[in-house]
Amino acid sequence: MEKEIFEQPEAIKRGVSGRIDLEQATAHLGGLNMSNRDLLNIERVRITAAGTSYYAGMVGTYLLESVARVPCTVELASELRYRNPIVERNTLHFAVSQSGETADTLYALRELQRKGATVLGICNVVGSSIARESDGGVYIHSGPEIAVASTKAFTSQITVFYLFAMLLGRMRHLSYEAGLELARELQVIPTRVEQILAKQKSIKELAGKYAHYKNFLFLGRGINYPVAMEGALKLKEISYIHAEGYSAAEIKHGPIALINEETPSFFLVPDDGLKEKVISNMKEVKSRGGKIIAVAVEGENSLKGIADDIIEIPKLKNGLFYPFLMVVPLQLFAYYCALDLGRDVDHPRNLAKSVTVE
Repeated sequence: MEKEIFEQPEAIKRGVSGRIDLEQATAHLGGLNMSNRDLLNIERVRITAAGTSYYAGMVGTYLLESVARVPCTVELASELRYRNPIVERNTLHFAVSQSGETADTLYALRELQRKGATVLGICNVVGSSIARESDGGVYIHSGPEIAVASTKAFTSQITVFYLFAMLLGRMRHLSYEAGLELARELQVIPTRVEQILAKQKSIKELAGKYAHYKNFLFLGRGINYPVAMEGALKLKEISYIHAEGYSAAEIKHGPIALINEETPSFFLVPDDGLKEKVISNMKEVKSRGGKIIAVAVEGENSLKGIADDIIEIPKLKNGLFYPFLMVVPLQLFAYYCALDLGRDVDHPRNLAKSVTVE
């Protein structure tokens, strides 16, 4: 798992290699098997996945709606298959799976195709079932992911969604200048991730401070809300510490009842339009005696006196890209907590790398 966390800069580079066109400020994804006319006719996008891939799909929905201005939803494959899904005209579906063998996602793909849907796969394993049976798709080129807890596949999957959103956006409402900004920001992300990985020692020390706690809340807003859910999942998977991911705005709708000195809260505090909202939520937790760990942009002075501990990440020009930087500290925190507790991080109990049965 540690090896794969540290492979993420190279995995992201492979994911964008040859797929960014700076001259046209767009992306190329040759495996889609769709013409420009087909892409222009798309009126909505539906994403289906399970586990970590589902959270990557949630990031994808924010991107496609904000960048390409195309309505998008994501659904758990296990639920979609048994829901007798409605396949609408001019709707593109994505089936997302690292292994390409996830049973629920594969069955959902088949059910959608049976109803006439166009389904594209986003997979890592070449020649996998979803890659073969989909109508086209994109390989994430993450390289072999062996650890049960997925890390680099998540960042590689969202890389594909950034590329696809850029491609679709440039065909619609996204200006050349805005497209170029997105393309250039995506190209510097691997370097920014490397800067976070260089702080592993401080994150390891932080994990040692908190590993004995039994419950955690992970809280984010907007495009970082699914990152909070992914952070909670990682901690549960490999350390067996109970953790829940929520929208920071939702804590007043129930979870705030859990706040006490024994339940630390992880807050994701990006430098975007939702920052002040998140800080307001942090103050609510602080006033009730909760311990707060914040993942925040370097030089964010407004958190002093509110957060007990801060993990700093590099500042980005475009706030849409913070999921790449927010998720890495959460992966490292979960990993080091598990080590501190003596867990077998690569063979967590009751879990398999690929869920190939219902």
